[in-house]
Amino acid sequence: MRKAGLLLAISSLPSKYGVGDFGGKAFEFIDFISDTGIKIWQILPLNPLGYGNSPYQPYSSKALDELYIDLDEFVECGWIQCDDLPDFKTSSVDYQRAREYKVKKIKEAFYHFEKTPDYLAFIQEDWVYDYAVFISLKKQNEMRPWYEWSKEESAWIYDKQYDISHLEQEIELEMFIQYMLLKQWKKLCAYAKSKGIKIMGDIPFYVGRDSLDVWSNQNCFLLDEDYVPTFVAGVPPDYFSVTGQRWGNPIYDWDYLIGTDFNFWVDRMEYASKLYDIVRIDHFRAFETYWKIPASCETAMEGEWIEAPGKLFFDYLLKKHPDMQIIAEDLGLPRKEVYELRDHFNFKGMKIVQFTFDPNETNNNFEDRVNMIIYTGTHDNQTIKGWFDSLEKDVQIEVQRLLKIEGYEAKNIVDDFCCFTLSSIAEIAILPIQDVLGLDDYARMNTPGTIGSPNWEWKLQDFNELFMQREKLRDWIKTTNR
Repeated sequence: MRKAGLLLAISSLPSKYGVGDFGGKAFEFIDFISDTGIKIWQILPLNPLGYGNSPYQPYSSKALDELYIDLDEFVECGWIQCDDLPDFKTSSVDYQRAREYKVKKIKEAFYHFEKTPDYLAFIQEDWVYDYAVFISLKKQNEMRPWYEWSKEESAWIYDKQYDISHLEQEIELEMFIQYMLLKQWKKLCAYAKSKGIKIMGDIPFYVGRDSLDVWSNQNCFLLDEDYVPTFVAGVPPDYFSVTGQRWGNPIYDWDYLIGTDFNFWVDRMEYASKLYDIVRIDHFRAFETYWKIPASCETAMEGEWIEAPGKLFFDYLLKKHPDMQIIAEDLGLPRKEVYELRDHFNFKGMKIVQFTFDPNETNNNFEDRVNMIIYTGTHDNQTIKGWFDSLEKDVQIEVQRLLKIEGYEAKNIVDDFCCFTLSSIAEIAILPIQDVLGLDDYARMNTPGTIGSPNWEWKLQDFNELFMQREKLRDWIKTTNR
């Protein structure tokens, strides 16, 4: 059955608290998409935001970011009052102010919380206490990365010699935060399921150096004796950057991972599948070949492609979990072996429609397939309006001509692209909310190769304009038979 989905980060939901969260607006959004016939809600990673507020450089693969806590639930419980709201921006996320306010209120709520059997069972999960210690030590060190702490602090994860008793209250607070986040997220997911909506979540291929993942699994990465990566991750020069993208994440020690039955990766995938109905692996191509950059290089121009044991890993993973729903983000210029790996396991790949019509883009000119997800664009692309407006006039005319051949008159170029995407034979078609609303590049979520504002900051001011698109979406779903 062909299905349609919408792409919207949790942080981009409307909110009086300065950032979208797991509260009432998320439930309203589920009601809206269910009413239009949409079956999939794709989000971005929910893990604690790292450098530049990027959800792809998180402090943990399992913990969730405190920003997403629904404070209204604490108000209803009588734990807090929220009559001192700052004057938050309405159309963008001010991460620092939103976090400061939410943390203050979460601390107030924590002092009213009484431990339940469910909470006591939750904190027995192996990662929960370790993450609480990790983030508490970071705060003690003014949020400096773990490899800049004292030797005693950095070594705690292995030898437990450093005395952390003075952090007991802070550690308890962090465990409470994670408990409430997971409880609220599960409630939201259950509601989506009751409405016939599946949640598609992302799992980044790499993890951040300054993360619990690396701190507690140092043998899984190519690090020297001082915890410094000897090689780092990225991609060579491409469509987005003439110097490539040097992400800086540590590279996996695949020999070690093979020797441990890929335990680190299996554990990540198992947990992601508990959070999401469908797991999209970002930068899937690195399971076949990855760009290995010497850590001494300042750009990604120097490096080499190294083969990875992707087939061996997925054989092992899917033998344990044959029903795991996996999407392969296979964009870029991968060699044919990447597609062979994807197809061997029958994973859906991806296609970006705006690339298909872009004469400067040559890596997306392949026929639509049923076993595929097609997008107008993703969080890394311009909006359709922003992209079209940036084209030279003669290219715009050619794009409109090609659309007309396909039966679209380009009276509204954005709507035509949305309908063209939904009309694909691909089993799943995803539209970013920005394209449903016809917004230009002020609403772009991220520009690859750049760090910091305005990346990751766009959010809906309210639902008014979106809800006015209800009938249009219903019509699109009906006429494209999704």
